[in-house]
Amino acid sequence: MALFRHYFLTVQAQHSHFGIMNAKNVPIRSICVYCGSQPGRNPLYLEAGRALGKSIAEHGLRLVYGGGTRGIMGAVASGVMSHGGQVLGIIPEFLMDKEASKHSLSSLTEVVVTQDMHQRKHRMFEESDAFVTLPGGIGTLEEIVEIMTWGQLGRHRKPMVFANINNFWNPMLDLLNHMASEGFIHTSHLVKPMVIDKVDEIVPAILTAGGSVSGEASVLARM
Repeated sequence: MALFRHYFLTVQAQHSHFGIMNAKNVPIRSICVYCGSQPGRNPLYLEAGRALGKSIAEHGLRLVYGGGTRGIMGAVASGVMSHGGQVLGIIPEFLMDKEASKHSLSSLTEVVVTQDMHQRKHRMFEESDAFVTLPGGIGTLEEIVEIMTWGQLGRHRKPMVFANINNFWNPMLDLLNHMASEGFIHTSHLVKPMVIDKVDEIVPAILTAGGSVSGEASVLARM
């Protein structure tokens, strides 16, 4: 884990590194949250989802997420809405009955229904100024890895956070550490997710970090 911490930011070291990385900071208005459509077996995960949603709302920011109204996804959205915040749910048509219902979706501020997962991910990227990953499954992992890949390719400098609730992401962090030590992450200065254990520290860290987008829109559209 020590080597990983050398390559990737921890919350304690975030300020100076992101100040260099984001020469032209842009205001953070919307935070994308990736997380599971299931609640998981530990009640801490749902609690973290609700607490993060509350924090997003209290900081006057908008939640962008996958549109699900169940599991941790539903907890985050509920946390935002119950504290007067704005929520944009982006969901593929084929998942509407699996992860949500038309009735529950009507409670969100705005809903975008896409044709497929590819459109969903791109719309979430376009609508967001930062990304947070709570516990989740394969889909959650795939989403944050893609965002990290785009960062490694220099296509964005938006803040990325692993919300390491109950050390959930430790195996992932170990894998990233292993990749780096084996020489497969050569542009680590472009991939600097923050690793934050406490939910109430996530939004303040993102606001401090700021973000910027590099690359033409036409290039981003082809990714």
